[in-house]
Amino acid sequence: MGHLRTHIIPILFKFEFLKNQLSDMKYNKSFFLCFLLTPLFAFHLFAQKVTVEPERKTVFVIMDGISDDVIKEVETPHLDDIASEGAFLHAYVGGEPGTYSETPTISAVGYNSLLTGTWVNKHNVWGNAIHDPNYNYWTLFRLLKHQDPSKKAAIFSTWLDNRTKLIGTGLASTNGLELDYSFDGFEHDTLAFPHDSETVYIRDIDDFVTDEAADYIETHGPDMSWVYLQFTDNMGHMYGDHPKFHESIRHMDGQVGQLWEAIQYREKNYNEEWFLVVTTDHGRNPNDGKGHGGQSDRERNIWIVTNVDQINDYGKNYRVAVTDIFASINEFMGLSLPRHRAMEVDAVPFIGKADAFDLKSERSGDQIRLSWTALSEGEKCRVWFTPTNHFKEGGEDLYYYAGEVDLGDEEFEFSVKEMPSQFYKIVLETPNHWLNSWIVEE
Repeated sequence: MGHLRTHIIPILFKFEFLKNQLSDMKYNKSFFLCFLLTPLFAFHLFAQKVTVEPERKTVFVIMDGISDDVIKEVETPHLDDIASEGAFLHAYVGGEPGTYSETPTISAVGYNSLLTGTWVNKHNVWGNAIHDPNYNYWTLFRLLKHQDPSKKAAIFSTWLDNRTKLIGTGLASTNGLELDYSFDGFEHDTLAFPHDSETVYIRDIDDFVTDEAADYIETHGPDMSWVYLQFTDNMGHMYGDHPKFHESIRHMDGQVGQLWEAIQYREKNYNEEWFLVVTTDHGRNPNDGKGHGGQSDRERNIWIVTNVDQINDYGKNYRVAVTDIFASINEFMGLSLPRHRAMEVDAVPFIGKADAFDLKSERSGDQIRLSWTALSEGEKCRVWFTPTNHFKEGGEDLYYYAGEVDLGDEEFEFSVKEMPSQFYKIVLETPNHWLNSWIVEE
């Protein structure tokens, strides 16, 4: 109100002056108009200087089962258009092969790695049956609603389990989490979508879901949305590296184009800035492209297309992880994880500031040696460790301080002689985020 008062007081003064002039009949119309409009014009100029930051919103799209070699081979003009404004990133799924974090390259497993920013050793979804997800590792939607319940969340999916099992809507384990809008479950509607041997009904459901997602985004602009499209994986399983698989990718590219048009409409007509992330959940096997689930490069290597062009050096120069989408959405949306949750996330943002990645730990006797890849130098970071994993059961772990190190040193060693255990969680606290590693001994 301070700024307003500086303009209101002179206005009142001038109107008092004008009243006196009117009473004396010593004025003219031009003189009156000048004094009337001058403060109003000044107030208009002042108001013009006040700018409102655009509201940030996110849509992430999963196109099922497309390895990065195939997406580069098939014509995808809409994805190309999005990437021309932002970036095409090389990425991977599957965790670290041969270690505690090795993760099956299977659909639901990949979805949950994106949703939680963690590998299977934490989120505990090992296959498409989704037997026992560990909801202590929060999804993007739970984090969004926890931080700001007024934010609107939506899902548009060809597979109902994405909402009911992975996100876990309505469950006590997720504190009764609910989304504001859901459009899913049509794979169970055999009247509207009769099942056929070629699973064309899945393509039709994908179309139905896409139409609704594009319309809803354009009309309502939810703050965070997930769009899941399945048909490409069906064609991959049936035909492998075949023109029919490639045709399904071209069809799905058109569906992404619909979503992109809706987002562009929102940005043009509303004061909004959108983060669109399009990716996949796994690749194909190297033999014929029909299967997946293993740790071959072709099954692990995926891709990310985004309209945001502020990609950091990590995203530009390295193959990022599917889990990093979690951290990048948090960065864009301004979502902040509590310390004890941030220490558990297996993700580095590819937008904003990233300090390091690829933290590895190795034990030799009483010594633990850490190594990592630094993205900058001249910064200090701190090392923490704990011999417990209470977080897994919903508790918190007591972390012990191991020391401080220069980020650019890319290695650190400390003793655990006074705290012997067959399990340790080690955390590297950098200026802008956290990295973690486990030591698991039989």
